[in-house]
Amino acid sequence: MSTLAIRAANLADPADCQLLMQLTDAYARDAMGGGEGLSAQARQQLPAALAQHPGLFALIAEHGGQPAGHALCVLGFSSFYAAPVCNLHDLSVLPAARGLGLGRALMQAVEAAALARGCAKVTLEVRADNHVGRSLYQGEGFAQSGLGGTPYLMMEKRITGV
Repeated sequence: MSTLAIRAANLADPADCQLLMQLTDAYARDAMGGGEGLSAQARQQLPAALAQHPGLFALIAEHGGQPAGHALCVLGFSSFYAAPVCNLHDLSVLPAARGLGLGRALMQAVEAAALARGCAKVTLEVRADNHVGRSLYQGEGFAQSGLGGTPYLMMEKRITGV
């Protein structure tokens, strides 16, 4: 039986940042990640950007000693909780390693890392048609966000050409 392991990425290590770019690109090529992969510009800039972002941490999942998935998290702040929050920005498991429990192990490792950083909660976004992801997240205790019983909607406004 192959071993499953989760380790913290070393964002000061160019090799770990390059690996995170590759795992993110694989996620972006998947249907649930948009199916197109990262742009050439994003592939070139992402490793250095990961190393420079002060509120970022990442976890790397390994199966049999080989990279098999990742979690990329960004720390923010909640005025309602007066505490940091952790946004699970990307979560991926490579197709060959799916069904082995790596997604669940990554989710639990993100929660532990967020707790260690004093976070009040972990947030994430998920596509409505990502039934596998939604099942995983609900199984780990996530529920749709809302305030006063009204659900939140994700909105965005692009402000750069990136």
